Amino acid sequence: MSAATPLTGSESAPTRLCADGVSLGYDDRTIVHDLTVAIPDGKVTVIVGGNGCGKSTLLRGMARLLRPRGGAVLLDGEAVHTLPTKKVAQRIGLLPQNPIAPEGVTVVDLVGRGRHPHQSAFRRWGAEDDAAVAEALALTDTTDLAERIVDELSGGQRQRVWIAMALAQGTDLLLLDEPTTYLDVAHQVEMLDLLHELNTRAGTTIVMVLHDLNLSARYADHLVALKEGRIVAEGTPEQVVTEGVVLEVFGLENRVITDPVSHTPLVLPVGRRPARGAVVALDNMKENQ
Repeated sequence: MSAATPLTGSESAPTRLCADGVSLGYDDRTIVHDLTVAIPDGKVTVIVGGNGCGKSTLLRGMARLLRPRGGAVLLDGEAVHTLPTKKVAQRIGLLPQNPIAPEGVTVVDLVGRGRHPHQSAFRRWGAEDDAAVAEALALTDTTDLAERIVDELSGGQRQRVWIAMALAQGTDLLLLDEPTTYLDVAHQVEMLDLLHELNTRAGTTIVMVLHDLNLSARYADHLVALKEGRIVAEGTPEQVVTEGVVLEVFGLENRVITDPVSHTPLVLPVGRRPARGAVVALDNMKENQ
């Protein structure tokens, strides 16, 4: 396939973002190998896999942070690494892994930096930018933190502020590398609910790297499971989250049932700890010996 030809999620419509035979790596090590994937427009895609499988590397390549060693990442039919940085930033909002805030910056100033791609000599900061920042703060429940110094916040608060900055960019394509990092369980669900609502309300295409397979299955429309830099399975959560795929990708003996709340696949690790009933039966057996 030509690097100038968009991949398609269906025969009728090209997808805005795709990887076409892309290989990515660092120094002399290749992490992602000849990988092809099309990101469905207007859907939530979650990339899953074990540690070191290439999830974040693939996301970095899609965000133009890492130049491919082979193949191409295509954005609106153009190789993303041939596009100017500002042009990419006007189309893709990004939350990288472990972002670093400038020393002494306030929350509102950091979130406001999400508007920089829209500024130019002919377009200065205006009411539209103020409104975008205010909405991003409100959506992430960080309005009351606006004047706080980012370095003084808890890890969970900082993570919500970084997501607010990505939202303030006002793009219809968001790439998020582990957006639930540092968040407790309640705030993880709250943040994923927010992203789901953003997707359903505004049609924003969202691509996330997540570690929690059950949350991935609950919130994803499209799952991509990686192992050693290659796709093992891709499709709906029901197609990807099976006992066989989980065993192959994570090396985990498991059982998959239906989540009684979301009706999506729910992975139950088998592990080496016996069931409580088995422990009781074993104790009774020992007493009778």
